[in-house]
Amino acid sequence: MAAKVKKPEVAIVMGSDSDWPLLESAAKTLAEFDVAYEVRVISAHRTPDDAAQYSAGAARRGIKVILSAAGGAAHLGGVLAAHTTLPVVGIPVKGGALNGIDSLLSTIQMPAGIPVATVTLGSAGPINAALFAVQIMALSRPGLAKKFAAYKKRLKQKVYKGDKAVQTKLQAG
Repeated sequence: MAAKVKKPEVAIVMGSDSDWPLLESAAKTLAEFDVAYEVRVISAHRTPDDAAQYSAGAARRGIKVILSAAGGAAHLGGVLAAHTTLPVVGIPVKGGALNGIDSLLSTIQMPAGIPVATVTLGSAGPINAALFAVQIMALSRPGLAKKFAAYKKRLKQKVYKGDKAVQTKLQAG
């Protein structure tokens, strides 16, 4: 008997395959919560028709949240958001002449009516984007909400453990 493959609920879309090393942590984070995802490389400017078609059909395919990453001023998140009613989370990618500031500004500066939530530059961005997608879906899925609450509790315990370690080192002198 073949294992049942879960239908993707989150889309991870990147403008270039060179973005995958950064975005792999989003995929791993979603997997930790047992959230199925799909990954695509679609360019806002080199394949704009594909971007529009992909985004327009995402909800019909069962996608609940789109995570979008692109570098430079190529605002893939905005293009995807223009063609769907799903939540889109933009992940600005560091690099280029402005070291990611152009990506951050193009992702965060959306006109009224086309929202794109935006996370930070760097390695925390994809993880936070995935966690935000989990939080959105947990609003209607108590089991996922429970998993997220347990995750937050583990974060809290990690801080307490770190504090205890530092205090022990300080006392040892």
